[in-house]
Amino acid sequence: MDPRTALLLAAERERRAVDRIDPNNQISEDEAYRLQIEGVADRLSHGDSVAGLKAGLTSRAKQKTMGVDQPILGQMMNSGVHMSGDTLEIGGLIHPRAEPEIAFRIGADITGPVTGEQVRGYVTSVMAGLEIIDSRFKDFKFGHSDVIADNTSAAKSVFGPATPVDAVGDLRLIGMVMSLNDEVVATAAGAAILGDPWESLAWLATRGAALGLPLRAGQLVLAGALTDASPIKPGDSVRVEFDGLPTLEASFR
Repeated sequence: MDPRTALLLAAERERRAVDRIDPNNQISEDEAYRLQIEGVADRLSHGDSVAGLKAGLTSRAKQKTMGVDQPILGQMMNSGVHMSGDTLEIGGLIHPRAEPEIAFRIGADITGPVTGEQVRGYVTSVMAGLEIIDSRFKDFKFGHSDVIADNTSAAKSVFGPATPVDAVGDLRLIGMVMSLNDEVVATAAGAAILGDPWESLAWLATRGAALGLPLRAGQLVLAGALTDASPIKPGDSVRVEFDGLPTLEASFR
């Protein structure tokens, strides 16, 4: 195993923040994905499985800050998947933060490039989503290749009740309100995700297929954060409300 992968896995296991693995921005994107895939393979060898894919850096502003012009891809593990109403254990995380997202359930394998218009035909349902991210790097500071290798800060994910895709309106216009402990902390519309969440899903499916990680029937997808992440701690609760989708609720201990 690459020592950089081993370092990130140990940091997660031991709840210990570590220095960046690429402080001088010299690791290529391809190499960073190789490290991510190696880390996921280690989790698979210990009995976990991949629940689906997630997109990061889907905000144009965040891309500009990171000096990139496209999103990044991460893999969600089934051990971290939860449903609305669950209480999530976050005491073992380093510095957990919550991000509201739009989520999809895939209905058929996507093994090649697709457009935003085409990808809707591969989806069975749409849900409110919540991702709990937890970068393994000190002070939550990292570069482009760092975060890819760190599986895009993946930790846990929560999915709301499903709505059939044919019953969903224009996802660009769908409004969202996230509350933390009953106080509104973020509002947004679906267009915050690459201008259209369907475009994010199409990018993710296309990039995943190119990396040998095609989306499969039954898998889940998180299309990307609608807002900045909010720090959370044990005892907190989060509610994510979308126009036209069932509300998602989660609490933490």
